[in-house]
Amino acid sequence: MSQTATSAEQAKATPPPERGGNKPPSRATTRIVVTIGFILIAALVVFLFLSPPDPDAPPTSLGFSFNSFFQWIGNLGPLVQIPIVLLVFGVVVAVLLVLIEYAPRKGTGYFWLRLVSCFAIPVLAFMMLRPYQNAVIYVIPIALIAGGLLFYADYRAREGAGYLYQLTLFLAPAAILILIGLIYPSIATIIQSFFDKTGENFVGMENYVWAFTNPQGFWSIINTLIWAIFAPIFATIVGLAYAAFMERARGDRFLKILVFIPFAIAPVSISLIWKFVYDYRQGEQIGLLNAVVVAFGGDPVRWLDVWPLVNTFCLLFAFVWAQTGFAMVVLSAAIKAVPAEQMEAAQLDGTNAWQRFTNVTVPGIRTAIVIVLTTITISALKLYDIVAVMTGGRSNSTVLGFEMVNQQQRFQSYGHAAALAVLIFVFVTPLIIYNVRQLRRQREVR
Repeated sequence: MSQTATSAEQAKATPPPERGGNKPPSRATTRIVVTIGFILIAALVVFLFLSPPDPDAPPTSLGFSFNSFFQWIGNLGPLVQIPIVLLVFGVVVAVLLVLIEYAPRKGTGYFWLRLVSCFAIPVLAFMMLRPYQNAVIYVIPIALIAGGLLFYADYRAREGAGYLYQLTLFLAPAAILILIGLIYPSIATIIQSFFDKTGENFVGMENYVWAFTNPQGFWSIINTLIWAIFAPIFATIVGLAYAAFMERARGDRFLKILVFIPFAIAPVSISLIWKFVYDYRQGEQIGLLNAVVVAFGGDPVRWLDVWPLVNTFCLLFAFVWAQTGFAMVVLSAAIKAVPAEQMEAAQLDGTNAWQRFTNVTVPGIRTAIVIVLTTITISALKLYDIVAVMTGGRSNSTVLGFEMVNQQQRFQSYGHAAALAVLIFVFVTPLIIYNVRQLRRQREVR
């Protein structure tokens, strides 16, 4: 009996053989094949972009394309468009769910379903983009190689056939949206920054030289750096003061709502409010600031035209007024999370309220402070609305976000606009990476 029991336990402990008793597939071989496939795809993409354009080449499709669909639905009424879009979206989701549910199953039929879909879906997707006739010789091989790589890697996956296929279908919608909405525009903008205003002639680094030497580009960079340095510091300090004082105040919820309201207001509305505060005119003043100046016997001042830097800080205060509510809410929640035992221990040691705040509270909310600082800095770097509404960039008050749009819309200088956009990207990316790392550390601590 003991031998029988031991044999049964060994049988349970031994994993079942995979793929009919064959040894698990070699990951090295799979990686080599996938790497070669990606190299071929990259080479075909390079050849596709380097191939001479043929203005007479007609678009090629399978009789239906995204372009024709959007043209057709654009001619319909709004009340008809909504149900059609919802129906198409539901059909696509249903097809994905069916493939996710049934394709990974075992069996000859499911094997062929995976095989056919791996090749058919990329080909149909690429052909619905209506490639030009001279590009089809590159597009079709790219689609077939991509489908073949997916099927091969899925078939040789150690988790079993269908695992990688299912994972790819789950990630495909989000990956496509990121590719279309983020990666492709970013690459196109970087390339555009090396061409002239028409986008036809390569000019190298001239657009970046213009950004640092031309007064409009130069002051947009300087002002953006001023915003990125002072705005988060002011907003975080004021927000932290509000959060600390309101913790023990009666009616703290109502007070927090009042402080948070500016953050919920649209930036254009904030700009209009503060534009009235700084308003200048002869005679009776309607601007609050100039009304105070005149009441004390002074002359009204054109606050938004005083340069250097005065007008920039006037705009900056409007931004700080809005961002203080955000800082206050985040820091108030962080202060509440500081263990009460630490505060009690510090109080027993004879510390006063300021010492407890600086030595216990602030170190305990350090991560929240960093997140608030980086988040407000990112908002300051891509600022547009306040400058556009309050000054329109006059008197050297422009910033990168506004000047980028100004160069594109007003001057039709796409090269300059693209270069400014790349500079914003360069400034923002390190902050985003740092912010993500701080959030991960916070989760690990929890």
